[in-house]
Amino acid sequence: MTAEELLSEAWDRESASWIKWARTPGHDSYWKFHRDQFLELVPPPGQLTVDIGCGEGRLSRDLKRIGHTIKSFDASATMIEAAREADPNGCYDIAYADRLPLSDGAADLAVMFMVLQDIDDLEATVQELSRVLANSARACLAIVHPLNSSGDFTSRDAKSEFMIKKSYLGEFRYSDTFERDGLSMTFHSVHRTVESFSRAFEKFGLCIEAIREHPVPDSACRSEESRRWQRVPLFLHFRLVKCRA
Repeated sequence: MTAEELLSEAWDRESASWIKWARTPGHDSYWKFHRDQFLELVPPPGQLTVDIGCGEGRLSRDLKRIGHTIKSFDASATMIEAAREADPNGCYDIAYADRLPLSDGAADLAVMFMVLQDIDDLEATVQELSRVLANSARACLAIVHPLNSSGDFTSRDAKSEFMIKKSYLGEFRYSDTFERDGLSMTFHSVHRTVESFSRAFEKFGLCIEAIREHPVPDSACRSEESRRWQRVPLFLHFRLVKCRA
């Protein structure tokens, strides 16, 4: 990934790899310890739920199963094609997170699962999120925890020290490549602080209603080194409410 390449372009290049990675049950963090904790924050179904940055559609499909009426969007045509193939009766369209084909206040719930760290323009995206939400509507978001993206463990030992390698307070692009169970995937993201997200929410009238830092459960620790992540959070979940236009 070059400095000039948009994150959406980098993710589109990885789309085929991501579809394989995301659709292998029990493989990705979504299946092991991420989805169920996220769904605990999601309000009951209303008139319209919007899934922004839906990828190949796994969260949209799960939300449909529990009664949500959903419109789902992603910037990648490959991702949207895969989502439509998996759910022919769903509503999946190509759109950027900061340019959604929805009227003002159209949704009473929006979800953005592992998206905000993968977009270039945080403020424009949060502004658009606020625009499509009705007053008092909610948004549920999951991101890479900024501690995770700013540091790493010094070894694979379960009691390894965790070190901040770069400035936590800075903003920078990064890429991580993982190989697991014969699959390979490169994630392209931007490190931002909790304050950066909070300031964007404040600016566009979104109040933080709940925040969660879930530890990795025992059931997801397939090795002793996995237990390192029971001491430092991998992900951060928010539930927001639109408190002003």
